[in-house]
Amino acid sequence: MAEYEYAASIDWSRQGARFSDNRYSRGHTWRFDGGIEVCASSSAHIVPIPMSVTAAVDPEEAFVASLSSCHMLWFLSLAATGGWIVDSYRDNAVGIMAPASDGKLAMQKVTLRPNVEFVGKRQPSNEEVNHLHRKAHDECFIARSVRTEVRCEPIHGRRDESAEPHQAWETDS
Repeated sequence: MAEYEYAASIDWSRQGARFSDNRYSRGHTWRFDGGIEVCASSSAHIVPIPMSVTAAVDPEEAFVASLSSCHMLWFLSLAATGGWIVDSYRDNAVGIMAPASDGKLAMQKVTLRPNVEFVGKRQPSNEEVNHLHRKAHDECFIARSVRTEVRCEPIHGRRDESAEPHQAWETDS
């Protein structure tokens, strides 16, 4: 089996802050191989403002986003392979951080809530959509790499073939 390497550059500087009083900015930059830069910081839930930068992405948010993104990418691949056309995919994922058995904070649960719209004459059944989500979860590299409970609570639905884009559509219970 192949081995792959992934890299990110994390840059922070003190910028003249005292540092020893622990009141320095946690703002920093993530740089990725494609040239993308992301403003990052500690979570304001953990380190109070102004030491945290609320407009930046914190590692906990990035963790939740990486699980959601990995699941979505597998789901889309599996749906395409199965011959279904996904028109849109939106996930409002939520992570819960709480004390672990040792009393230290850990991401205890991440719940994915993907809302997928399919178009075309061939529509997957609810059972087929559930199977796609289960398979996506089983294949997701990130979910397979963590101890956190990862739940998937998909919202099933179908768009009417004649519906205009962005028109409301019914979800199944």
